[in-house]
Amino acid sequence: MRNPGLKAGLIGGLVLAIVDLLGLIPVVGCITLPLELLLFLGIGALAGYWMAPRRSAGAAAGQGAIAGLIAGAIGGVVNVLLAPVSLAISGGSDAILRSLPPESLQALESAGIDPYALASPGAMAGLTAVCCLPLALLLGAGLGAVGGAILAGAKPE
Repeated sequence: MRNPGLKAGLIGGLVLAIVDLLGLIPVVGCITLPLELLLFLGIGALAGYWMAPRRSAGAAAGQGAIAGLIAGAIGGVVNVLLAPVSLAISGGSDAILRSLPPESLQALESAGIDPYALASPGAMAGLTAVCCLPLALLLGAGLGAVGGAILAGAKPE
């Protein structure tokens, strides 16, 4: 495999998937987001490191962005798949609906919307796919590019 961005992205995606799995542990889940942001920087730096010596910041940023995008896609899909599991661990739909004010539940029911449909495992997976997956792609590409450019600037040879 000659493409350093692809190689770093696949390895980074595997690491992000493991971190996402560890994020299901309630206390550990609090540190997974900052850890994933740092991992995106490291994934980009790894892609830059694997480039042939005399690295330019622009080329390393490009490889870092590719690596971050691939890792973000893998991590984002794993998050979508884990959303229903996370919902079940946190108490399920009932726990979410109990936290809503009764007026909100009545307003939903009077509008003909089943509140349980909005807090179902499928709805959580869909919300994660619409919100978190694109965010992981953007952050992965952006921070990966930054990581690659920093490494190329610090270690061009």
